[in-house]
Amino acid sequence: MMAHSYHCSRNPCADPLQHRPRPLTNFLPHDTPVRDQPSRVPRGGSHSAMKLAFPSRSVLAVGLAVANVHAVSVNETASAYTFANDRVSFNVVKRNGYIQNLLFDGISVLGTTSGNAGQLYTDFPSNGFALTGNSAAEIVEGRNYAGIVLTDNDTVSGSLVQRSWFLRDGETGLHSFVRLAYHNSTVTNRGALGEVRTMFRPNGGPWTTLVTNAEQWAPIPGAAAIAKQVQVQDATWYLGLTPDDAYVQQESDYWTKYTFADNQTNKAHGLYGQSSDGTPVGAWWVVNQKDTFFGGPFHVDLMVDGIIYNKQSTSHGGATSPNITDGFDRTFGPQFLYLNRAAGAGPLDLLADAERYADSAWNAEFYDEIAPHVPGYVPSSSRGSFSAHVQVPRGAKNVVAILSANGVHFQDSAADPSAYQYWVTDVHDGVVNIDRVKAGTYRLTVSADGIFGDYVHDNIVIKPKRNTHVGAQWVPESAGTELWRIGVPDKTSGEFKNGWERDTTHRRQPSKYRIYWGAWDFPTDFPGGVNFTVGKSVESRDWNYVHWSQYGPTYTRNNTVTDINRWTINFNVDAQTARKLTEHSVATFTIQLAAAKTTSGNTDANQGAFPSFPINTYVNDEGNPLVWTIQPYESSSCGERSAISCHLLTKKFEFPGTQLKAGDNRLVLELPHAAPVYVQYDALRLELR
Repeated sequence: MMAHSYHCSRNPCADPLQHRPRPLTNFLPHDTPVRDQPSRVPRGGSHSAMKLAFPSRSVLAVGLAVANVHAVSVNETASAYTFANDRVSFNVVKRNGYIQNLLFDGISVLGTTSGNAGQLYTDFPSNGFALTGNSAAEIVEGRNYAGIVLTDNDTVSGSLVQRSWFLRDGETGLHSFVRLAYHNSTVTNRGALGEVRTMFRPNGGPWTTLVTNAEQWAPIPGAAAIAKQVQVQDATWYLGLTPDDAYVQQESDYWTKYTFADNQTNKAHGLYGQSSDGTPVGAWWVVNQKDTFFGGPFHVDLMVDGIIYNKQSTSHGGATSPNITDGFDRTFGPQFLYLNRAAGAGPLDLLADAERYADSAWNAEFYDEIAPHVPGYVPSSSRGSFSAHVQVPRGAKNVVAILSANGVHFQDSAADPSAYQYWVTDVHDGVVNIDRVKAGTYRLTVSADGIFGDYVHDNIVIKPKRNTHVGAQWVPESAGTELWRIGVPDKTSGEFKNGWERDTTHRRQPSKYRIYWGAWDFPTDFPGGVNFTVGKSVESRDWNYVHWSQYGPTYTRNNTVTDINRWTINFNVDAQTARKLTEHSVATFTIQLAAAKTTSGNTDANQGAFPSFPINTYVNDEGNPLVWTIQPYESSSCGERSAISCHLLTKKFEFPGTQLKAGDNRLVLELPHAAPVYVQYDALRLELR
């Protein structure tokens, strides 16, 4: 399986075409295109459009005669349509609408076709939708672009899939949209959408390096390493038997696709390599618009593992996907598959060039022009803007402002299948500006590192071509005097041991959480579990990034260790505080989780021996614990999938202050004994009033 995956596996510009990002001067990605003009050939409108079933040839002859006068050519053979500008060409296969033979300056970037490998295509692993095998094609042409809209209309089930690709003159990339619709008044509920993805899946080609972002990148393991790999978990292999392999030397003894995941703040990700003449070349999914995705900025998903992924919908990391009911109709995109190259450029140089296009204003005028051919795309005329000034609490760092589905947590925005999402991750002085927001009603959430809880403001109304402004003061949560906290409330478990901590035994020194969890032997680091003393212990050394109920077996450990499910927090209550421990005093213990995993995994289903489980908190010698039960729909496979932030959860417990005492105290956090479950703490806090 591993071998298979390698071979496959803020301010916006006023005029996005005049001010579109330019590549570095030594790059060869594209020239700035001339503003598109409609075709002057009489076609009954400003664009030419041909609706074809793939077998049809009668109308196409006329279209090809027209296509010859356009800067992007469209040609037909018995089996495919070929699109080309002066630097990029590709075939759209009539049989299934997949893209093959993608050439960039003569470089075969997809390689040879073998099965699904060597192609660019959209699929539906969760079977929420499917292709019919009898797609219809609409060829769309403007003076400086051409595109194809592929429609699979399943009249039996009521589902419709539309895949749209557009190529512009002067650009070295393809613009992509995916539309999914369901109309069935008899079977009104089709279930969760699950996973939908568009994949650049090469088989061969020039590629040598996987690039998630500017921090996370590494060589692709070589053939010798793959030949001797040992599987240690699904989609995870031990490669240490080939210590001279470049990946093993630079990144890790373990390989998993989850090492190269990222959250939705990702701007671009892809593959890097060298063409036959030695020129560095890159292929990138540029996420220039994210508003049609779900889950918010912290949602983590796969980026690249030999395949470059554009995930329209997923359940990875416990993410919520929309429920498909009669009337569902959503268009995802656009995103931009970008190809670039430059003499002497490294992977981060080509990545930085690609990231210039991760701007929702880039190409906005072009998208408006093709909007009549992309049902569901929201043009500029139906968008407004949002601004705010929020007084954030003292100590707030890395402030993020999010617009998402009204009335629900931003990570659960898929509860409203029509919801859009927007965010700003670099809020300074409380000033928020978000442009190109679809008209509608939103929730504003403001989050910051170091602050427990979020600021939430519902019923934010955005109107077309107008700005909505909000002024607000974020008053932080408080339940009295803070006695102590463990961790930094930042929606991750990264600050703890084996989280952000670097693996210094490998040249690239990746963060440890990105590597297979079995590489960090918890029973060796914490025999008997964590025993943490407030004021003496150090989070990055004495508190692990995952609280395991049981641990093992792993590649290096044959047994399962089960005496680690109880973690102890020791703390002192000084004499002055102890005088406040009266019968009227109330203590509040807050647990913020970055993730919790039940035997439901990412499915939300009531399955396995522990689809739900309790986190019990014992206060000193009290016999009855404070109980928090994690439900199946709150579960996320996180730590075992190389992640430190998945489905976020929070619980506040109140208990009599008299359960505390002067001097030494303790809280014990207990998971079920010998259970295949775990939690990942974001931060914990004890307060007294």
